[in-house]
Amino acid sequence: MLFDGGFNFWNFLADAITIFLFIMWIWILINVIGDLFRRHDVSGWIKAIWIVALIFVPYLGVLIYLIFQGRGMAERRLEDVKHAREDMRRIVGYSVADELLKLDQLKQSKTITDEEYARLRARLVD
Repeated sequence: MLFDGGFNFWNFLADAITIFLFIMWIWILINVIGDLFRRHDVSGWIKAIWIVALIFVPYLGVLIYLIFQGRGMAERRLEDVKHAREDMRRIVGYSVADELLKLDQLKQSKTITDEEYARLRARLVD
């Protein structure tokens, strides 16, 4: 147990929250390191400096990286998702025209509403 006072509900709750926060921090650290190594816009020396910072001051290093690179992290993740989606479409043979045809058929058969049709069509066209 992390706190004195024996086993009671409040100590259990504090321990559970502490363990949860630690696991969240590890997950964020893995995401930061993954993002750092996927980046092509920084040199190896900058990556090495970030890794050293993450090793010696881990909590502060992750916090600083998220503050200064959070938006770029999200943009790179979104770009990776779009690239993976396009690769999947190319491999599977997905065609936007085919999907629009299926969507029109669903609308004509009254399976989906006009609002759903507009929302799904906008997602396909983007």
